[in-house]
Amino acid sequence: MGRFLLYISMDPAHILNWNVRGLNSMARQDAVRVLVEASKIDVVCLQETKVSNISRRLILSMLGSEFDNNFIYLPSVGASGGILVAWQFRLGIVGATRVDAHSVSIQLCPSNGSPWWLTCVYGPQQNQDKVQFLQGLRDIRAQCTGPWLVVGDFNLIYKEEDKS
Repeated sequence: MGRFLLYISMDPAHILNWNVRGLNSMARQDAVRVLVEASKIDVVCLQETKVSNISRRLILSMLGSEFDNNFIYLPSVGASGGILVAWQFRLGIVGATRVDAHSVSIQLCPSNGSPWWLTCVYGPQQNQDKVQFLQGLRDIRAQCTGPWLVVGDFNLIYKEEDKS
């Protein structure tokens, strides 16, 4: 019950947020599974999956039966992008989900707590798309009321010299 209370206060200690740079290899899928099991992860947020179709079979293989049928994703476009959010069934029901151009959101509804939103983002690469991306986050926030946690790869930098 103590771990369940962590999610009511939105403690990210058991949320995995990772830009995996592709899930097409078994080695990468195995690395995700090892990390999820070793760290006792309850919610998985992966960006840049580079996978156009995430199946139940892939989820079971990569994350285990605790995540069975508890996932939502934004498909990649060709070999770029893609987001996966998966959660363990014991966290409670998901009240709502939404998939937007650069994000995936779920509303977790713990049985003994208040609902809260989790949004996983993978921001656009092109500078001309970044203002629209940030406006999209404002729009999501306006529709996803209550506590909200945003994680991901925003592909934003403060100064050009910070880039690699």
